[in-house]
Amino acid sequence: MFERFTEEARWVVVHAQEEARDLRSERIEPVHLLLALSRDPGRGGTTLRAAGVEPGRLHEAFARSQHDRDADALAAVGIDIDAVRSAAEAAFGPGALDRGKPVPTGHLPFSDECKRVLEQTLRFVTRSQQKRIDSGHVLVGLLAVADPAVTQMLEQLGTDPDSLREQAAA
Repeated sequence: MFERFTEEARWVVVHAQEEARDLRSERIEPVHLLLALSRDPGRGGTTLRAAGVEPGRLHEAFARSQHDRDADALAAVGIDIDAVRSAAEAAFGPGALDRGKPVPTGHLPFSDECKRVLEQTLRFVTRSQQKRIDSGHVLVGLLAVADPAVTQMLEQLGTDPDSLREQAAA
């Protein structure tokens, strides 16, 4: 399948792996494709930026959603994450909790959800009777899967995923 990818679509996959690595993920998730697409110089990135999805704002939305998810999980067992952070930083210095697991090296595999994105991308291209897969097609596949993290981030930025999918498919 990757032999059908244009240079810009390959760029997105390579940069999705970099996003995953930077975020210390052990696999490439749909959200990493979205982050890479937001920086894509090709059709997928152009479509996102036209809809107001800028790379900086997207990274901020991702950080907020991660914090909210962590806070909700800990709150469910009676722990206030902000109080824990304050105590840790008072004892060990600023950023004490930011030192996490090391950055993964080598090849990162695609998650099952990310594989579904690539399958949807291929289905769209096949239905459209096109030969090559560009970054706009990857965006269509990503939006077709409707990954909850991707949907949440887009909605935080005021972008309707369904409208964006229609724009990307045009």
